[in-house]
Amino acid sequence: MDLRVTPFDHPDAVKLIDGVQREYVTRYGGPDETPVDPAEFALPQGIFLVGYLDGVPVACGGWRAHETPRPGDAEIKRMYVVESARGKGFARAVLAELERTAREAGHRRAVLETGMKQPEALALYESSGYVGIRGFGHYRHETLSRYYGKELLA
Repeated sequence: MDLRVTPFDHPDAVKLIDGVQREYVTRYGGPDETPVDPAEFALPQGIFLVGYLDGVPVACGGWRAHETPRPGDAEIKRMYVVESARGKGFARAVLAELERTAREAGHRRAVLETGMKQPEALALYESSGYVGIRGFGHYRHETLSRYYGKELLA
């Protein structure tokens, strides 16, 4: 997989983001309504990655600077792999690159919110060293939401 820094509103990114939103509708009955501004995913305050396999966009994810729950955090958003490319380690590769770029940008911790109806996401984050943290943001009071953080050590 070829990972490329891509604008959040690039057609390939939009196609993948639409895919993750459809996944949320299937699993939770509605899309993720967290307020998102594409500019938040542009350096230096963030980044968005699209993974290509034989020139086809198959995976994505981004981070944006986030001052809650702790100053210096980078929030991981819109992690997604198309169904036909799952189980090949692409999500883990995207996550590792997001962590690396966030650390290089000076962020000390990666944080994220995911849901109980995404067992594969829970397994990915927990096996990648993320631990439970206090809820934050749009879904902080939702019982199906789970919050994770990981220190980004140099």
